[in-house]
Amino acid sequence: MIFVTVGSQKFQFNRLLKEIDKLVEEKRITEEVFAQTGYSDYEPENYKYKNFLDRDEFSDVMSRCDKVITHGGTGAIIGAVKQGKKVIAVPRLKDFGEHVDDHQLQIIGEFEKMNFIKSVNEIEQLDSVISNIINCEFNQYESNTQFIIESIENFVNIQNFN
Repeated sequence: MIFVTVGSQKFQFNRLLKEIDKLVEEKRITEEVFAQTGYSDYEPENYKYKNFLDRDEFSDVMSRCDKVITHGGTGAIIGAVKQGKKVIAVPRLKDFGEHVDDHQLQIIGEFEKMNFIKSVNEIEQLDSVISNIINCEFNQYESNTQFIIESIENFVNIQNFN
C-alpha cells in the first residue's frame, strides 16, 4: 500500500494529489493508495483519502503501508524513514502556491544525499520513481538522541567543575 501524506500546514498540495489520481486512473499505480490530503481542495477520484488523520489513524495507516509519498516536511520524512518505509518526497514549491518559499528542495536534497529517500523534483518523474523504488536500498536511520544527551551531560559536568 502507498500512503500519501501532505502534512497539516495551511497550504494545498493539489499538484501531487492530481498526479497520483492520474497514475491510478491510468493503472500505472495498481496497488492500494490512501492519502491524508490536509488543506488541499482537490478531491481524489481514484483512491481513498481523508483530509486529516488523528494520531492513531495516522499510525495505523503508516503501519500498513510499505511506501510513503510525502512533502518535504522533516517530521513526515523522518517518521516514515524510522519505520523502514520506502519514502518518495516531493517538495512543495512556491510557484504553485504550495509554500512560502522553496526550502523543501534543500531538505529533500539532504535526505536524498544521505540515502534515506528518493526525491521527485519534477512531478512527471513520480511514475518512474514509484515503479523503481522497490529496487532501492536505503540507509537505516539511526537516532543520535543518546549522543546529544551525553554531550549535554558532559557539558553540564564540565560547567559544574568550573
